[in-house]
Amino acid sequence: MSGFARFLRIETTGGFLLLAATAIALVWANSPLDDSYRAIRDFHIGPESLHLNLSIGDWAKDGLLALFFFVAGLELKRELVVGELSDLRSAALPILAAVGGMLLPALIAVGVAWGEPGIERAWAIPVATDIAFALGVLALVGSRLPTAARVFLLSLAVVDDLGAIAVIAVLFTETFSVLAAAIAVAGLACYAYLQHRRVRAWWLYVPLAVVVWAAVHAAGIHATIAGVALGLLTRVRADAGEEHAPAVRLEHRLQPWSAGLAVPVFALFAAGVTISADSLGAVFSSAIPLGVVAGLLAGKFFGILGASALAVRLGVARLPGSLSWRDVAALAMLGGVGFTVSLLVAELSLDGEAAELAKAAVLIASAFAALAAAALLSRRNKVHARGAPTEPSD
Repeated sequence: MSGFARFLRIETTGGFLLLAATAIALVWANSPLDDSYRAIRDFHIGPESLHLNLSIGDWAKDGLLALFFFVAGLELKRELVVGELSDLRSAALPILAAVGGMLLPALIAVGVAWGEPGIERAWAIPVATDIAFALGVLALVGSRLPTAARVFLLSLAVVDDLGAIAVIAVLFTETFSVLAAAIAVAGLACYAYLQHRRVRAWWLYVPLAVVVWAAVHAAGIHATIAGVALGLLTRVRADAGEEHAPAVRLEHRLQPWSAGLAVPVFALFAAGVTISADSLGAVFSSAIPLGVVAGLLAGKFFGILGASALAVRLGVARLPGSLSWRDVAALAMLGGVGFTVSLLVAELSLDGEAAELAKAAVLIASAFAALAAAALLSRRNKVHARGAPTEPSD
């Protein structure tokens, strides 16, 4: 394994690359070379006969992000079968926190932008939490926090992503081809059979995955769903004499490509919004962008923290002994970092200037949430570094 691949597996690296790609996109799109940015992003390539004559931006959104969602699907499957989410009692707190962190932002977005054209789908923009960026911030400034903090955030983000995936599948399937869907189902069944038979030939899996992806895209379902489905069908339990299960091996090999290529390239072509005094003013004076900001900041924070407190108070979940409520509050603020999936939903749900303003709102809210969470986590990090006792009631 190369040193560069190991470097890309460090959680802070994915966050830094995502941030760098976003910064490049913003500078490029607001420079004298902005025409070249849009020309590259909107340049179409691919076979029209297969309905794959897509723009470079769409290839990044529909193609490269499928890799990101495949890795997310692998992680979700592992957590559900052998990880923290496999035990309902242990999983109750992050699951209910994630549900609260999805419902309240959506309700706030709808409440703020009620009656606005596009809100019937744009309410989903503040629902998601960016796993890579959130874990990167935690690793950077919260290294002394208990392991339970990372487990809580990771489990919450995985459930959060599952909800976002379901939203994408339901809201953004406009046309539906039965034939293409049947081909996709057949491909997934073949993949599951090969996994069941313990076949390890990559030259079978790669073409099969491409066929499934193309069929899902042609069916009218967002193509990233193909990545999730393939991830969930991958075996996560190692056989006797097998050092690692296929899901672990694949996640180990593909995570650097996801963190180092797929997500940064998507951000490069999704985050290039025009920033001006007028556009910034429009973010805070237009209903949908304002709903996105309020949803990501207030909705995520109070949704995650409130649902966690309610679950513990009702006795359906318990707070790990190593965590305090102030730790949970800092992690709840970190949940407001939307980025990848929120930018994707903004592109899918809105068009033109409305989409640009919504993406600007995602960037502003995510940046504020990341900075506020970093300040809170840094303070908690010092408390844990001193070995000060944590009390669940604080």
